[in-house]
Amino acid sequence: MKALRVHGPGEPEDVLRVEETPRPEPAEGQVLVRVRSAAVNFPDALLCRGTYQVKPDPPFTPGVELCGEVVQAGPGTGAPPAGTRVLGGAALPDGAFAEYALMPADAVFPAPDSLGDDEAASLFIGYQTGWFALHRRAALQPGETVLVHAAAGGVGSAAVQLAKAAGARVIGVAGGPDKARVAAELGADVVVDRRAEDFVEVVKAQTGGRGADVVFDPVGGDSFARSTKCIAFEGRIVIIGFASGTIPEQALNHVLIKNYSLLGLHWGLYQRRAPELIGEAHRGLTELADKGLVKPLVSERVGFGGLADGVQRLADGSTVGRLVFSPSA
Repeated sequence: MKALRVHGPGEPEDVLRVEETPRPEPAEGQVLVRVRSAAVNFPDALLCRGTYQVKPDPPFTPGVELCGEVVQAGPGTGAPPAGTRVLGGAALPDGAFAEYALMPADAVFPAPDSLGDDEAASLFIGYQTGWFALHRRAALQPGETVLVHAAAGGVGSAAVQLAKAAGARVIGVAGGPDKARVAAELGADVVVDRRAEDFVEVVKAQTGGRGADVVFDPVGGDSFARSTKCIAFEGRIVIIGFASGTIPEQALNHVLIKNYSLLGLHWGLYQRRAPELIGEAHRGLTELADKGLVKPLVSERVGFGGLADGVQRLADGSTVGRLVFSPSA
């Protein structure tokens, strides 16, 4: 089968190579699927660079999220019948950037009929992260104001739609007019181009000086620091990640004086500590998708020949919407 494999760390455009490799065999607790579509995520770039927390031995195939068709279950493993369309996470080192991939049996979920393959492939990591951040960690309430950073990115775009579906008012922050347009298409009530406007002043103006009730921050760095200047009384800042490359340090006296909360979200930890909650979230997301309240905005589809460049562009922050890989593209 064809697969994009990494033999050593480096930039995605340099180390992702199309190769012929044997089709993987599922072990106990694994399911073999034929890849229909795979969403490209920032962790895929980190895997190429060798800086992700998971470090598979090379050569390996990245691709952490996919929609596929069940082919075979490993020995003694329960799985949906062959031919069932499913979505979920891939089992590295046999990731989704290939014609066939392995999935952990406990990370296989039915793909909603309301979504196509590209959209279903994008429903797992980003939307699960947004769901847990907004509902479980921040306890978002209807009518509250949510400030979403990187609103046109993978997790940010999911957070915009999920916040709107929960009845919140959304202020989305994006970098540049193209990304600002995407955030608006996703449903953000107010969009701030951070290159042209100060989101702190916009949030204060839009909330009558009160500030945002919830801040969804996958960026860190200056985005986090400035968010503390426009957080509401009893507001919640949910820390998702540090795409800026800078991990902020916050003086806790400021948290005390302004009476707000800092909440961390490591979604992957739920997969180990409370996997039953992943299934609950998937059922909730499927219901929202079936009602048309959430739908991943897929902006680009690439095949084997364009994937290395696509992962590089995502790593460089130049993609908008969701970029997906399809073996048939």
